[in-house]
Amino acid sequence: MKPLPATMTAIGFDSPGAPEVLRPETLPVPTPGQGQVLLRVAYAGVNRPDVIQRQGFYPPPPGASLIPGLEVSGQVVATGDGVTTPFIGQMVCALVAGGGYAEYCLAEAALCLPVPNGLPLDQAAALPETLFTVWHNVFERGWATEGERVLVHGGTSGIGTMAILLGKLFGLQVIVTCGGPEKCAAALALGAAHAIDYKASDFVEEVSNFTHGAGVHLVLDMVAGDYVARNLKCLADDGRHVTIAVQGGVRAELNMAEVMRRRITLTGSTLRPRSNEFKGLLADEIHQTVWPLVDDGQLRPVMDMTFPLLEAAAAHDRMETGTHIGKIVLAVAQ
Repeated sequence: MKPLPATMTAIGFDSPGAPEVLRPETLPVPTPGQGQVLLRVAYAGVNRPDVIQRQGFYPPPPGASLIPGLEVSGQVVATGDGVTTPFIGQMVCALVAGGGYAEYCLAEAALCLPVPNGLPLDQAAALPETLFTVWHNVFERGWATEGERVLVHGGTSGIGTMAILLGKLFGLQVIVTCGGPEKCAAALALGAAHAIDYKASDFVEEVSNFTHGAGVHLVLDMVAGDYVARNLKCLADDGRHVTIAVQGGVRAELNMAEVMRRRITLTGSTLRPRSNEFKGLLADEIHQTVWPLVDDGQLRPVMDMTFPLLEAAAAHDRMETGTHIGKIVLAVAQ
């Protein structure tokens, strides 16, 4: 293995703004600390939180890198104290709290997953953030079980496509909302039970019609705002509402008497600020429960476009236009 350089190229920004504020910078290659590994990054996933961070509304948690990027794939090139696995030279993908848009990135060893033979590194980089988020919020916080119906907003986003794929593999009937007939067709092709064009019809009415008035057991909501009251109308009694983003606004007006009468559970989470201990336990569960489906090829992320690292601004622009279907990644090193 070639020696490590002293410096690396990363993508940063001086002040919040439009995608054009992203620019390359030269930084020291970081050194792994206790329980950490250093990865030579092959690909980095691009996610909505990266965009919100660049806009100035989602600062990194204390101690995290200021460089955007929450998931990477690459080769382990150095390890910190206490690390026995993964080993130097191994190809892994990892969930990180920041730092992904760079040639080298620190990752907690406990949050690394081995890249199986047959999984391309661009697809490996597109897995951790959405997989961790959907698994935790649909199956752990949302208690989804085989045979249940789930409503997912943003059906062709990275989160939405992962929810469809995981739902299909674990016996859920996934209903999605999408913006336009092309996206609805893509969601159906992935295995969604029903796709609703929210620009052309009322999703509350559509859910009622499709379920013959029974409603869904779980809503995975990335919109919040005035969607929440409408989501509750889609829920069956004893339904669960899980919020993971607030793209439509942070405030919602609810009839709490309805929540009580129908025994609705309201919950939500954001993964980035959670402790490494929590995320390590989540990684262990995913490794045991979901990773065998990655190993044998049953689970693969839906890929949209790949941009060179130095074109991160163009990648953000594509995400913000909303035209993508699936995951956007940055190619860092081949």
